[in-house]
Amino acid sequence: MSTEAAQPGPRALARQRRRRSAARFCRQYRTHRAGLLGLAGLVLFALAALTAPLTVGSGVSDVTDAPGSPLEAPSGQFPLGTDRFGRDLLGLLIWGSRVSLLVGLLAAVLSVAIGAVVGICAGHFRGAYGTVLMRITDWFLVMPTLVLAIALATVMSRSLGTVVLAIGVTSWPTTARLVRAQTLAVESRPYIERARALGGGHWHIMTRHVLPNVMPLVLAQTTLMVSSSILAEATLAFLGLGDPTVVSWGGLLQDAREAGAVSAGDWWYLVPPGIAIALVALAFTLCGRAVESVLNPRLGVAR
Repeated sequence: MSTEAAQPGPRALARQRRRRSAARFCRQYRTHRAGLLGLAGLVLFALAALTAPLTVGSGVSDVTDAPGSPLEAPSGQFPLGTDRFGRDLLGLLIWGSRVSLLVGLLAAVLSVAIGAVVGICAGHFRGAYGTVLMRITDWFLVMPTLVLAIALATVMSRSLGTVVLAIGVTSWPTTARLVRAQTLAVESRPYIERARALGGGHWHIMTRHVLPNVMPLVLAQTTLMVSSSILAEATLAFLGLGDPTVVSWGGLLQDAREAGAVSAGDWWYLVPPGIAIALVALAFTLCGRAVESVLNPRLGVAR
């Protein structure tokens, strides 16, 4: 009796396995120097975005009470200069990180979620159903993503939700094809046949057997998609299709273009937002490659 009472139950065993897997993942991730560098950069950007209400305040975007003169060069009072309204560009850059990171994360999650559902369904259901899904995927794949996103953002209201939806529903085909290939590989294994023989239905097989095996790929794809989603958000905002009531890095570049900063040589108006976008995209890419290498060592990603 005492021996049986001391044995952990199934849930406790599952929690132990998850803890061991998480510890093993952390140990392997720490061996990737580029991944650690990207993670450190993301932590810094995330801290800047989360503490923006305390460090710069929401009034930094107010055009009626700007603290400086229009287009002031960098100085001790304004380290990155001012914009065309006299607002502090450093404060705007920190405040804009909240929108750019949020839109990038939400758009990447939406895109990967759509791609994962389509890929699993196309790989599980063979025949006409899977063929139709893949032909739709191929149509989205050959169409220019930016053009589709611009078309959606143009016909819908200008808001952050529109930008997230426009990016998410146009950038999922790559994920769908990757997940479908992984689903076909998983369903060719013997335990899937045993699950079917024991009466497992489609929902049981897809959620209990296929989904856990494709989740590492989905996780790695999510981290890689965030960088492209941030770039897409910046592009839409630069083209004037973002929400004009919020501050984002792409919106700052669009304001600089409208103010004639390129021809006037006001480099401080253009360079900081562009560098911020490039650094965040690079950090997410480094993290994504490291996660991909840890979860699938056969890829041989350089450390």
